Amino acid sequence: MLSTTPITALALGLSLWLAAPALSAPAQQFSADLIRTDAGGVAPRPAGKLNVLNKNVRIETSDVPGGFFLVLGDADAAYFVRPSQKVFMNANQSSLLTQVFVAVDPNDPCRQWQAAARIAGAADQTKEWRCERVDDGSTAQRRTIKYRAISPHKQQYLIWIDPRIDFVVRFDADDGSTVALANIQEGPQPVQLFEIPAGYVKFDPQKLIDRIKQSDVWVRPPQ
Repeated sequence: MLSTTPITALALGLSLWLAAPALSAPAQQFSADLIRTDAGGVAPRPAGKLNVLNKNVRIETSDVPGGFFLVLGDADAAYFVRPSQKVFMNANQSSLLTQVFVAVDPNDPCRQWQAAARIAGAADQTKEWRCERVDDGSTAQRRTIKYRAISPHKQQYLIWIDPRIDFVVRFDADDGSTVALANIQEGPQPVQLFEIPAGYVKFDPQKLIDRIKQSDVWVRPPQ
């Protein structure tokens, strides 16, 4: 997912993204650890776990304990799943992680990020991702393509993409905070990691709000 830094916006909501038809570049199957370095050069620390099966992505992050994000690229859907309550809900407008860590075309990543932002409700015709290729190099002993990117909210990042897996392996915010993949293990992933378990119920926050409005605890706001 950093208090209120750009990268910890990844914990402020329960949301995600994913680019429908635009997310056409399939990633390889792999798992990886998420590692974060906070602004100010604080020592790197574990931040969660990521699994990828083609266009499907599962993200577990310590910023949102008790659940995980599930991006189903083939279904153009993204959810937050909470096993303790056996519920899942649409993930909208929340985690920057879920908008960046998606399968991309290494030569044109902004197309997928923009599509992901539209799914998350974080972009419109006047707010778009912009990308500038900086150079080719390596990070964590993997060949990468480096981009300077500006999000729909005008936040700037340096982002490294591994063309072997068509996936972001590191991004740095302009405040000095960083999220990176470590211990990347390429290989088949269990299909059940990317499925909502049978018996889980979809939670609709609006229905809860409507129920509260019908109760004695609701205080109508002043006109």
